[in-house]
Amino acid sequence: MTPRLTSDFWVSAYLKRLSMFNIPAFIVAKGDATAGAIVIKLNTLDGQACAYHRTYDLDGNRVWAVLAQGVDRDVEASLAKQRSFDPDIWIIEVEDRDGRHLLDDDGLRG
Repeated sequence: MTPRLTSDFWVSAYLKRLSMFNIPAFIVAKGDATAGAIVIKLNTLDGQACAYHRTYDLDGNRVWAVLAQGVDRDVEASLAKQRSFDPDIWIIEVEDRDGRHLLDDDGLRG
């Protein structure tokens, strides 16, 4: 079994990786430091957004999957609903016109 990083450590590393590529990102909601779920909201600054969350594929591997996608205000409403029943959730907003979130990079996939 692979040891898991704490949520706050993973978020700090993710924000640092984004900053290395000059991709702005902000902590919108700070969740449980140890085991809070993490949602990445990609805002492409054109009125559209996509929210990703970590889940498992059919083989049991951790992957990033789309939680909500579409008009930014609709994605925001979906995240507000998610936060209403999971106050320990982290929400990180990434702003990039090119749609870069780096979640497919080595070390961030799952």
